Amino acid sequence: MANLTVAVTGQRATVTLARPQLRNAFNDELIAELTEAFRTLGGRDDVRVIVLAAEGPAFCAGADLNWMRRMADYSRDDNLADAARLAAMLRTIDACSKPTVARVQGDVYAGGMGLVAVCDIALAVPTAGFCLSEVKLGLIPATIGPYVVRAMGVRAAQRYVLTAERFDAAEALRIGFVHEVVSAELLDARVDAIVQALCSAGPAAVAAAKRLVRDVADAPLDDALVARTVEAIADIRASAEGREGVQAFLQKRQPSWLG
Repeated sequence: MANLTVAVTGQRATVTLARPQLRNAFNDELIAELTEAFRTLGGRDDVRVIVLAAEGPAFCAGADLNWMRRMADYSRDDNLADAARLAAMLRTIDACSKPTVARVQGDVYAGGMGLVAVCDIALAVPTAGFCLSEVKLGLIPATIGPYVVRAMGVRAAQRYVLTAERFDAAEALRIGFVHEVVSAELLDARVDAIVQALCSAGPAAVAAAKRLVRDVADAPLDDALVARTVEAIADIRASAEGREGVQAFLQKRQPSWLG
């Protein structure tokens, strides 16, 4: 792929944005490549975790300037189709059955915020800056909006979506947009530790737990939700992986998925 690299090592896949000279900004080709990469990796049984990384000083600076120049002449129908492709990419990453980890080594602007927001876990270096800059261009962060608001919360989004202020990694951590701020020297070691933790758990359980969080997050705590959680635990207990995990624990041995 021209705009990114994909490497699979053991149970870990790493998708790396590889347009450092353009600050890994989006264009239609990169969007298509990311969609295909996560769709393919999400369907591979040998892949347990997907890390999203980037080359160069920036993680992702939003839209590519050349792409923006083309968009300036788009009709409304052209803009609808273009935005739909970006939305489909974000939805593909968000819905991926494998856990995803964003390795944020540099600045994240505009659409890049959506990339971080759709990953399950995000780690950033202290020097990374974050910005929802769209309103400065007379635009709004519409397609990334649902994911960004979910990640940072409504109150923080009301500020940063409206003001387009740049905020630092410490603030991103405070509002919950990233999970951890790690020095550049320790970033890879911390990502490796997260990957190891994810790979040590039952693969079907991790996929089911990811769905569980999404299912219960915005659902009313009513009889229907309680019934769904009862069914979910009953199903996983009765599954081959659930039985193996419990037996391994009781017998003080490693479960089969650890070899």
